[in-house]
Amino acid sequence: MKNVRLLIVLTLAILAFGCQEDEPVLSAIIVPSNLSVSTDVSTDGSGIVVFSASADNAITYTFKFSDGDVQVSSNGTVTKRFTLVGLNTYNYSVVAYGTGGVSSSATYQVSVESDFSDFEAMELLTGGDVNDDGEVVTASSKTWYLAAVEPGHLGVGATLAFLPDQFWFPAFFSASPFEKCDEDISSCFCDDELTFSLNSTGNPLTYEQDNKGATFFNVGHQDVVGGAAGEDACFDFDTSGVSSVSLAPTTVDWSQVPDPAFNSRGTVMSFTNDAFMGYYISTSSYEILEITNTSMHVRAIDGNDSNLAWYLKFTTTPVDQQGDNGGGSGTTFDNLIWSQEFDTDGAPDPAVWNYDLGTGDNGWGNGESQYYTDRPENIIIEDGVLKITAQAESFNGSNYTSSRIQTYQNFEFQYGRVDARAKLPTGGGTWPAIWMLGADFETNIWPAAGEIDIMEHVGNNQDQVLGSTHDPINFAGNARSVETTVSGASDDFHVYSVIWTDTEITFLVDDVEFGTLSNDANRPFDKDFFLIMNVAMGGTFGGAIDAGFTSSTMEVDYIRVYQ
Repeated sequence: MKNVRLLIVLTLAILAFGCQEDEPVLSAIIVPSNLSVSTDVSTDGSGIVVFSASADNAITYTFKFSDGDVQVSSNGTVTKRFTLVGLNTYNYSVVAYGTGGVSSSATYQVSVESDFSDFEAMELLTGGDVNDDGEVVTASSKTWYLAAVEPGHLGVGATLAFLPDQFWFPAFFSASPFEKCDEDISSCFCDDELTFSLNSTGNPLTYEQDNKGATFFNVGHQDVVGGAAGEDACFDFDTSGVSSVSLAPTTVDWSQVPDPAFNSRGTVMSFTNDAFMGYYISTSSYEILEITNTSMHVRAIDGNDSNLAWYLKFTTTPVDQQGDNGGGSGTTFDNLIWSQEFDTDGAPDPAVWNYDLGTGDNGWGNGESQYYTDRPENIIIEDGVLKITAQAESFNGSNYTSSRIQTYQNFEFQYGRVDARAKLPTGGGTWPAIWMLGADFETNIWPAAGEIDIMEHVGNNQDQVLGSTHDPINFAGNARSVETTVSGASDDFHVYSVIWTDTEITFLVDDVEFGTLSNDANRPFDKDFFLIMNVAMGGTFGGAIDAGFTSSTMEVDYIRVYQ
């Protein structure tokens, strides 16, 4: 029995000792003390200030600025850019938090000089008036909407650090007209109202988003609302409240864009209160690429992936007034004013058609590989069709030949409908096109002259047909384009058309519309254009030429112009 009693005593002792070990030990709750803040104020006119706070027994810090901006830092350091032009003094407060949520706070002042200004952007955003000193002369508000009718109203591409050869346009994805306004998926993206206000008191530039109670979330950012839709989708998300807007210079080195004619406005908008512009990508900063009284194009870096740059287009026209799902202006052009039926065998009519001969500058500006000729081997009318043939052959230093003809100074027109019935060539590297160029191109150098591509096709992407426009705002790799699939494009004839009005440029195949681009006073599509037809080889768009390529022909049954 002694052994049993001893075992019980030892067991109780062990249990008692274990209970003592499991008792929680509460940390002492101590209010942070000796709060102090130092500032490193830039002297280059950028308006940038680095704040460094410290306090005994603090575990985190919150900075509250007079413009409504709030920043939280665990190490006590934050950076802020102040954008009021001139030397200004700002109030701000710092709250140091300790364990248990206890805190201490203090209010400070900082004087900062900023040289950056973009008063014109403030006026274009709001419809108000700002004088040269940055003083608000006329307070006003303007509401913006998603430019759903525009191709690329939502797009995504790379950043300079990720892909330096294609960082300035949405190379990965560019939405076609109304693509993101499907009522079953993302109608909440298309009913947003984004209002910018110019105020004579308080914060001069403010912003408010009315999203009707739902936000369109990028698939990679839905953790904010606890969702995982597997695709971009709408979620209930409150965006109420007014945010302050600050303007600052871009940090992107746009001089790295290969095309010297491209330029960004260089102004970055930053919103307080984590505000955003319609599409949720975890950022509150947007660079203005271009802005007019009625249109705006912005670029923003993804808040979760610094390699991605998102593009958004906005307009002052509500989505429900932007057209019927991108389909044409409704203008009827049924008066035939000019045509080429190609009924006479031989060379094209010299009273109508001019030849572009040779290789041009840098392969006609696109690094193309062909030499254009006027030889019947490359261009001829036979059996009621015009034939433009690209051939693999050594000729005047080039490895390929083809032909390009145009109607400059022989036939030019403004507005109307063009129909071209054609069967397209095939083969990797072929690049046929039926297109138009502004008639003032000799004095108004491309892209200022403007270009309308009625039909473009590349053999490396068989059966995909594009319609595009090029102008000083959008050109080369950043051109506005719409596309469609034409089954058997190289096997059968199809009618490729464009309807060109003072407000829209609509593209069709076999009388079926597949995309519409806007036309306004900011683009050079309000003057005479002439017609061009050619088959190029390779180049920046045609791509790699098939090593086995021998020859292929674009056949054109007719080309007709109606007004």
